[in-house]
Amino acid sequence: MKIAATALALLLALPACAQQAPAPAAAEQDADPALWVVKDKDTTVYLFGTIHVLKPGLSWFDEAVKSAFDRSQTLVLEMVEPDAATQQKVVTATAFAPGGTPLTEQLPPNYRPAFTKAMSEGKVPAALYDRMRPWFAAVTLSLLPVQKLGYDPANGPEKVLTAAAQAAGKPIQGLETFEGQLRIFETLPQPAQVQLLESTLDELPKVDATFRALVDAWAAGKPEGVAKEMNDSLRDSPEVTKALLTDRNKRWAAWIAERMKRPGTVFVAVGAGHLAGKGSVQDQLRAYRLKAVRVRY
Repeated sequence: MKIAATALALLLALPACAQQAPAPAAAEQDADPALWVVKDKDTTVYLFGTIHVLKPGLSWFDEAVKSAFDRSQTLVLEMVEPDAATQQKVVTATAFAPGGTPLTEQLPPNYRPAFTKAMSEGKVPAALYDRMRPWFAAVTLSLLPVQKLGYDPANGPEKVLTAAAQAAGKPIQGLETFEGQLRIFETLPQPAQVQLLESTLDELPKVDATFRALVDAWAAGKPEGVAKEMNDSLRDSPEVTKALLTDRNKRWAAWIAERMKRPGTVFVAVGAGHLAGKGSVQDQLRAYRLKAVRVRY
């Protein structure tokens, strides 16, 4: 399974754990990610799927995507990133267990050596990782090799779109909060959290191939490829699927339906997995008799 890599892609990479040196400049490569639009007589909502962490060098903020953004009065993201102090406070409150059984001992014995080795290679002290909740250890372990491969939230569409909106004086809204995103993981049942961590350890050697396939599908504007790499990996974990994907897609579709009652143009950017595959945001919009149409470019 690729559950942990999917979890990382479905939620913003945790900034408190993602500090790294800027990557060197790379040659520009054209990317044409998928874009949809929902319209009525006086309201337009663009739906743009993102990959939260990218390598430098992909040229995606142009053509139809840039035109749609320029026409929009408001940018809507999954969440508006808070300052570093707030992030750290929330992570401390949600991602660590104050006492109880050390995390290493919560894992089956056959996973413990790999877990200790992976954390040590990431220079995470045992005293720190043994206090982590299983979900946070899973996301941390997913993020470490991704960083090493050169993927960085600084290159992700959220950062680029936020900077462009601020420069243009456009309001920026969040569908969720930073704390709310972490609470999604925190409320997973303990067995599901441990399963998430186990699957992470199983998949660590394949992270490079997984992310390359995911980014390639995104850059080529192939949501079916995104669904294959991301959403299909969740089939064996219904709790994770419900928490990370299904429930959020339903909430966001309801938000869009409500927003359609007011005039204006909005650019909504959420993780590409939410706009791909069965049960996507587009699918959920049908309950409100709204149709998302692919923008061809």
